Amino acid sequence: QVQLVESGGGLVQAGGSLRLSCAASQRTFSRCAVGWFRRAPGKEREFVAGINWSGTSTYYANSVKGRFTLSRDNAENTVYLQMSSLKPEDTAVYYCAATGKPLYSSSEYERRLIYDYWGQGTQVTVSS
Repeated sequence: QVQLVESGGGLVQAGGSLRLSCAASQRTFSRCAVGWFRRAPGKEREFVAGINWSGTSTYYANSVKGRFTLSRDNAENTVYLQMSSLKPEDTAVYYCAATGKPLYSSSEYERRLIYDYWGQGTQVTVSS
């Protein structure tokens, strides 16, 4: 069992930046593919970005490409989502998810059901 804890959310003005963290206490997290999803009020949970276990491959939704950057520090068992040039439409609860299954394509990272573990989420609010 891998327990995930997100942090770093908050209130920011449009154009600002935030860095979200997804931390796990289990060492097996370093071998997991990780995805970030978000759910805006009244909308379905949607894929934001994904990263493989080694950090050598990343995938992004078109809506965040060029603004968000994923990275990971396996020594710290943490994945980071750096969000820049934030827009009001980025307002959502952000969730990280992990799976021990190897994922090889964006379409796989986008599939919510492929993930075994989910965090509780962190709220990001972008004011205009």
